[in-house]
Amino acid sequence: MQQVLFFLLAIFAGVMLPIQAGLNSEIGKAVKSPVYGTLISFLVGTLGLLLYMVLTRANWADIKGGFQLPWFYWIGGLLGAVYVAAIIILTPRLGVALTFGITVAAQMIFGVLMDHYGWLGVPEHPINWMRVIGVTMIIGGVALVRAY
Repeated sequence: MQQVLFFLLAIFAGVMLPIQAGLNSEIGKAVKSPVYGTLISFLVGTLGLLLYMVLTRANWADIKGGFQLPWFYWIGGLLGAVYVAAIIILTPRLGVALTFGITVAAQMIFGVLMDHYGWLGVPEHPINWMRVIGVTMIIGGVALVRAY
């Protein structure tokens, strides 16, 4: 049952991304800058998270654990900002489907490598033919979306 809930959460998160891309692209156009659009997106997200933490009475002391990590783990927030800015730039030019097709294909390729080598502490899952075929099919899907 827990596995089903995780899959449903992944689907929900996946559906939200194209919606976010459309919304953020319009913000970027309105403020005439993908950087400002990204800033607004992150500010709204930060306010939403703060409100959630207040409403759920989160234990604020738990945040100390983040300060014990090596410095490079903090780059994740910067990578998120670059990703959102790229989506704001790409969506109006490539369309939502192609933008996400390319980014998902890149995520899958790099994700398979990360899994194979266990980079950043993720569980190791060796590259095998089935994974290669799966990634190849995603790339083929991107090619079809691009062509039609």
